[in-house]
Amino acid sequence: MNYLTQMLFWISNSLMIPVVILLLIAFIYSLMLLGEFFSMYFKFLRAHKNRKLIINSIDSIEHFDFENLPKCSFSSKLQNMISLKWHPIHCDKLIADSHGNYARELERLSFLLKVGPMLGLMGTLIPMGPALVGLANGDIASMAINLQMAFATTVIGIFVGAIGLITYSIKKLWYNSEISNLQYVLDVQLHNQDNA
Repeated sequence: MNYLTQMLFWISNSLMIPVVILLLIAFIYSLMLLGEFFSMYFKFLRAHKNRKLIINSIDSIEHFDFENLPKCSFSSKLQNMISLKWHPIHCDKLIADSHGNYARELERLSFLLKVGPMLGLMGTLIPMGPALVGLANGDIASMAINLQMAFATTVIGIFVGAIGLITYSIKKLWYNSEISNLQYVLDVQLHNQDNA
């Protein structure tokens, strides 16, 4: 039994370096995501305003000027739908492709949201064993170093998870709103074509 315990202890300790490396990679990646998110946020504010203008005017869609749309990602997708001549199958495919692209991006954020705290927890628990051994042996310096590592990895893991959660939640709202508005414009346009 003692041999098995020692083997598990050794395996656990050998995971510390990969966990710290992965946590640092996740931390750097989350900082890059945060920078990308802020640059995208200002573009989104402008695009959201333009999209509201389009949606507010869409009730009179038979008179709506699709050729002179305000510039935003939403209007570029509408232009693609116009080039498809509002064909329902092709437009549905375009909307589904956009939804798929957004879902892939959200999946990356969801992965970061989950893996950050997991790595942080592993980085917390692994040094606790040596810290307790140091405490038992009266080696306070070793215990302090291990506890410092444990708390540092916890903070980094929570930070990575928080960045993942914030960006995931906000981008999910943006993307769902854009997809539902694209579907709305297509439905209204098809309805008006049927009534014409």
